[in-house]
Amino acid sequence: MADETELAEGERTVLLLHPHWKILLRPTFILLLVAVVAAVVLLMIPPGSYAGPGRIAVGALAVVAAVAWFGVPFLRWQTTTYELTTRRLRLREGILSRSGRDFPLIRISDVSFSHGLIDRLLGCGQLVVESAGEHGQLVLTEIPQVEQVQATLFQLVEDEHARLAREEPGS
Repeated sequence: MADETELAEGERTVLLLHPHWKILLRPTFILLLVAVVAAVVLLMIPPGSYAGPGRIAVGALAVVAAVAWFGVPFLRWQTTTYELTTRRLRLREGILSRSGRDFPLIRISDVSFSHGLIDRLLGCGQLVVESAGEHGQLVLTEIPQVEQVQATLFQLVEDEHARLAREEPGS
């Protein structure tokens, strides 16, 4: 969850998202494959004096493989967030070390989305945010409910422009 103390006065969270769960399909398949292979190898170890250490070694290798091919991608997915607030688009990622980028809504000039057939079926897509300034274009992939996110972001940009127009004296 986002830390509300990081938000400016009067700013509130509108949407808080993780990348779409489809990015976990391959790691989940690999996890199942590792489990099946480990089970088959364990069943093939003949009983004897080396059966105990052999089974421990197979189990340890299976755990290491599961952590490497499923645990790390899962943690990466879990710690990647896209947050839309009333003033900015915030991106945060990182497992051990964190990094982030903030895009003020006032600098966003265009918001578009795209998704293919599979993405449409799964309810995700690519969001493209055009920003006036040095950063240019931001492309976010695997955004869940991308059409809704695009519409919400567009509305927030319009609301922010209207808010700033009301606050400027002499406008």
